[in-house]
Order: sequence, then C-alpha cells, then structure tokens
Amino acid sequence: MDLNLTGKVAVVTGGGGAICGEIAKALALEGVNTSIWDLSIEAAEKEAQDIAKIKTEASGDVAPVQCNVLNKESVQGALKTTAECFGTIDILINGAGGSRKEATTSPELSFFDIEPDMLTEVVKLNYLSAVIPSQAVGRIFAQKKSGVIVNISSIAGLQPLTRSIAYSNGKAATNNFTRWLAVHMARNYCTKIRVNAIAPGFILTDQNRFLLIDQKTKSFTKRGNQILSFVPMNRLGNPEEIVGAALWLVSDMASFVTGAVIPVDGGFTAFSGV
Repeated sequence: MDLNLTGKVAVVTGGGGAICGEIAKALALEGVNTSIWDLSIEAAEKEAQDIAKIKTEASGDVAPVQCNVLNKESVQGALKTTAECFGTIDILINGAGGSRKEATTSPELSFFDIEPDMLTEVVKLNYLSAVIPSQAVGRIFAQKKSGVIVNISSIAGLQPLTRSIAYSNGKAATNNFTRWLAVHMARNYCTKIRVNAIAPGFILTDQNRFLLIDQKTKSFTKRGNQILSFVPMNRLGNPEEIVGAALWLVSDMASFVTGAVIPVDGGFTAFSGV
C-alpha cells in the first residue's frame, strides 16, 4: 500500500542507532528526504552510507547531521543545516536516549547509593531529548499548520523495569509528554499536527547483545532467559520490527491517531505473569 510519503522531509534524532537507523532507512526508501541527527557524526554518516548502498530512483535523499539534542543551540544549528538541505520539515522522530549503569541498581550499586546527579542525567537524556527538538521543530509545524511527531519511548515507561530506575522514569515522562503535546498542538495550533509515541519492548541490538546472548554458546544468558519468560511471543524483537508502526504513524493512514503510546513488545505489557 502506498503511504504517500514521497517528497516529505523527516528529521530522525538518534538516527545513527539501531532502531532509529532502521526507521531512517525505511523513510528514505519510501521517498522521504531524511536528515539523520546524531551526537556522533560518524554514526550518522555511516547510516547515510548504508542507506545509499540500497537506495533506488524513488528513494529520498539523506543528510547526516551532528547534533546534541540536549543543547538548544546545537538543535538550532542542526535545524538550519536541515533547512538548507531540504527546505522544510514534515516529520520528527525523536529517538535519542539511553541509560547509564550508574543510574541502574545492581549487586554492586543499591538504590540508596545512586547519586541524584546520575538520575537527573539519565532522565534528561530520555525526556528532554524529546522535548527540546519538539520545541524547535514544533514551532515550524505550528507555522505551517501540519506535521507529525513520533517519540521513541519504551515499555519501561509503561511498566518500570526492576533495575532501571532513571531510564524508566525518563521514558514515563516521555509518554506523558507525548499525550500532553498532542493535546497542546491540536488545541492551540492545528488539528493536523499529530504527536504519538512507540514503546519498543526488548529489542536485540549490538549494545545489549552481550548482556542477553552468551557469545561462546550463542544461547541466552540468565538475564536473557528471565526476559523471555515475560514475553508471550517468547523471543526478542529486532530493530526493523519497529519500522511498521513508525511508517503507519507518520502516514495519513493514522490521520485520526494522536496522543497514543503504542507498545511493540511481543506482548510484554499485556502479560501479568500468572
């Protein structure tokens, strides 16, 4: 089915990462001119190069841009670069985020000993990383009376993960922000501005593979098996499995969807454990 995205312009923050890299690739292949924002310009450039290898005549152009989404000046600079490349913006995917071991409980670090500064850092990384780009790009959407924002949240924001206190808190804030911004933009600017979120479940990436898969035996680790026991589909997800929800949300097929937080998690958030 034609999603009618050809010629639109998208910004994908965290576009050098696993999940948002797949989203950036899918958008480009659908004919969207895609600006890949990442803190690491090397990661953004690599993703752009990977997309270039598979692009077709119908594909959109891709521009890698260095950006620290927690810094307003950096965001404004990335916005200027994107405007110089593509003129405007129609779609914003907020995908930058992450966690820190210093803000996660473990046998070596109890809740009582976590430094507040580390909690603040991780919450900012997963909350303000959506807020600041939404302020900058949302201003454009308000002026042009249209636009779509999709925040890449996490199931941790719906059901807090037992160890990841700050990450869970930050993603919960992002989910709440998604709903708030959806109402704010529709009521104050235009009903054609939509804001939604995707909450991925446990997705296997290069960043977490060593925690979930034993590199010698290629079998699941204790942590991996623990996670699988709470996923009804009995497997981990792949980054490309987030793409379908993203393409749907940014297309007119989701024209009556705003303020939604959609889990893509193999049933994890539906499972009570009993």
